[in-house]
Amino acid sequence: MKKITVPIIVGFLLLMGCQKIIDKQTTSINVSFGKDASSEPLDGRLLLLFSTDDSKEPRFQINDGLHTQLIFGMNVNGMSPDSIITFDETIFGFPYTSLDKIPPGEYNVQALLHVYETFDLTTGHTVKLPMDNGEGQQWHSSPGNIYSKPFKIRVASNGIENVEVVMSEVIPPIPVPEDTEWIKHIKIKSEKLSDFWGRDMYLGAHVLLPKGFDEHPEAKYPLMVFHGHFPDDFGGFRTSPPDPNLKPEYSERFDLEGYNLIQQQEAYDFYKRWNEPDFPRFIIIEIQHPTPYYDDSYAVNSASQGPYGDAITYELIPYIEKQFRGMGEGWSRFLYGGSTGGWEALAVQVKYPEEYNGCFAACPDPIDFRAYCLTNIYEDENAYYYKSEHKKLEVPAHRDYLGNIQSTLREGNHLELVLGDKSRSGQQWDIWEATYSPQGEDGYPVRLWDKMTGKIDHDVAEYWKENYDLRYILERDWDKLGENLKGKIHIYCGDMDNYYLNNAVYLMEDFLESTVDPYYDGEVVYGDRAEHCWNGDPEQPNAISRLRYNSMYVPKIMERIEESAPLGADLTSWRYK
Repeated sequence: MKKITVPIIVGFLLLMGCQKIIDKQTTSINVSFGKDASSEPLDGRLLLLFSTDDSKEPRFQINDGLHTQLIFGMNVNGMSPDSIITFDETIFGFPYTSLDKIPPGEYNVQALLHVYETFDLTTGHTVKLPMDNGEGQQWHSSPGNIYSKPFKIRVASNGIENVEVVMSEVIPPIPVPEDTEWIKHIKIKSEKLSDFWGRDMYLGAHVLLPKGFDEHPEAKYPLMVFHGHFPDDFGGFRTSPPDPNLKPEYSERFDLEGYNLIQQQEAYDFYKRWNEPDFPRFIIIEIQHPTPYYDDSYAVNSASQGPYGDAITYELIPYIEKQFRGMGEGWSRFLYGGSTGGWEALAVQVKYPEEYNGCFAACPDPIDFRAYCLTNIYEDENAYYYKSEHKKLEVPAHRDYLGNIQSTLREGNHLELVLGDKSRSGQQWDIWEATYSPQGEDGYPVRLWDKMTGKIDHDVAEYWKENYDLRYILERDWDKLGENLKGKIHIYCGDMDNYYLNNAVYLMEDFLESTVDPYYDGEVVYGDRAEHCWNGDPEQPNAISRLRYNSMYVPKIMERIEESAPLGADLTSWRYK
C-alpha cells in the first residue's frame, strides 16, 4: 500500500471542509471560589454566563425571549473553596447547547452558584433544593449565593482557553420591610409545613389595614386575599403623590413612557380611594408563601411541596383574622389575583369551597389541561412539536397581541433544564410539575414530559387530571361542589393572552355554562386583543387595569356579601364613614 504523507491528509481534510477538525481546540473554562466567599463546601447549581450587552450583569439578562444572553449549568456537590470546576463542551447550555457553539466575539463572562440546602422530608426522602432567603426564589439575586464580577473575554474561532473565573462576591441579606400606620407585616411558623419539610418553615403576609382601624375597636372586617407571585411588600399603595424627581422609565411591554410615574400615581390614587367615606372597610392581605421550588406554592397541597393549601387556609388566614379583627367566617373571605394568582384564586375556591365566598381569577394559569397552554397533555404525544409525518414544527410559548412569536415551548424548558434539573429551576414549567406531579422515588417531582425531547408521560398526566385539572374536577364533582360554588366563580382573560391561557378559559366556560342544578351563576369575560394579564376592566387599557386589582372587584364583592351573608351576619360594624 502506498504511504500517505501528513501533508496529503491535511490537504484532503481541507478539501472536504474539515478545517474545523484540525484547528478546533478543547473549549474549557475553570470556575472556583475562595474562602472569602465561603469557608464551607457548598452544594448547588453552578451557572456560567456570557453576554454581549454591557448594560447590566449577565446574570440579569437570562430569559427565553429574543434578547436573552447565554447560560450553561451543572450540579455541584460539596464544592470546596479553591477547588476547580471545569465547564467544557459537554455541559448543556441555552440558547447554544454547547460552549463550542458560541460564535466568535467579545463577551462578558460571569459565574454564579445557586446554593442548595438539604431537606429530610417526612416522606422519608432526602432532597437538595434552594431555600428561599427573602427574595422570592430568584436564582440571580438570592442572598447567600456567590458569584463573580463580570469581565471580558474573547471567544476565538478555535474555541476558548485559559479562562479562570473566581467567585468572590456574596449576595447580601434583604432588609425586612418595616411596619407603617397602614401596612403590617407578619410571619408565622407553620406546623403543617414544618412537619413535612423536616425543619422550621414559615408563612408571611403584608396586611393593609382599613381606615379607622384603631378608632373603631368594635369593628370586625371582611378579608380580601390577593394571590400572586412573591411580594416584597404590599404593592400599589402609596400615601404621597408621585416623586417629582423620579426619572421617567419606558415600559417596553406596554409601549409607555414614564410607566413608573403612572404606577406611583395609581398607587396614590388607591390610597385616596381607600380613605373615601363610601369605600367599604376591608382587610387586604398579600401572602408570602415561597417554597424551595418557586416564589410561591400555588396555595394547594401537593406531593412534593407539602400541605400549603391547608397551612394557608387553616393556619395563616385564621392567625391574621385573629390579629386584625377579621370576621373569621367563610362568607366574609374573598380571593383574587392574576396569572399564577388567578389559578390560585380559583383553585383555592374549588379546593376549599366553604371557606371562601368568591374568587376573581384573572388570566389564570391553565385551568383545563386539555389546553395546557398549547398542549393537550392527555392526547398529544409530544409537547415540543406538532404531530406531523413530514414536518418538524415547534409549539410556540409566547406571542404578542398580533401573534408575533417570542419563544417556543422547547426553548423555555431547555432554559429551565440549564438552571436546574429535577424541577429545580425555579421557573414556570418546573413549578407546575412541583405542584401537580406525584413525588418520585428520589423525592423530586415526576416529570410530565421528558425535558430534553418533550415526550409526554400519560400516566403522570392522569395524576394531574384527577388532582389539579380544575375544569375536570368541577365537572366530575359538580353534584357535590355546585351548591357551595354557585355565584362564586368569576374569570377574566384577554383573548390574545401572551401564553395562550385563554384557550383553557374557553373550555372552562363551556362547562360552566352547561351546569344545571345548580347553574354556576358567575361570569367569564374576555378582553378583545388583550394580552396577559387582563383582569376584566373593559374601560381601561391593561397597563392601567392591572394596577387596580385592590379596588376593581370591590363592587362585585359587596353585591356578593349582600346576597349571601347568613342571617344575623355583621353587615354594619365595618361600614363606618
